[in-house]
Amino acid sequence: MSRFSFTIGLAVLAAVTALAGAGCGSSSPTTPTVAADVTISMVGDRGSQSFAPNPSTMRVGQTVAWMNNDTTAHDATQDQSRFGTGTVSAGATSSPITMSTAGTFTYHCTIHPGMVGTLTVQ
Repeated sequence: MSRFSFTIGLAVLAAVTALAGAGCGSSSPTTPTVAADVTISMVGDRGSQSFAPNPSTMRVGQTVAWMNNDTTAHDATQDQSRFGTGTVSAGATSSPITMSTAGTFTYHCTIHPGMVGTLTVQ
């Protein structure tokens, strides 16, 4: 082995070691998931039984997230488009949404329009 090859090998080893150690004990570079005050489960395309609990109740200022406990993607979109989760993959949870206005809000899955729910904010 030439001196040049040995030097390059040491440089590569040092770089790999530095990169491997960089993540040890550190947090992920992504934003940590924040738990919602209220979590509603997406359970499948079952009409008014598609979300649980349904209806759901919460207070103004609290956050709500939808957890997809089904095997296919869903979303939760308020009927007048005041809020929406975007697509939530099977096994995933939406980002929390802060409910800042009191009222009764009906929502549905735009992917499966028969999935309906009601959220009351007091």
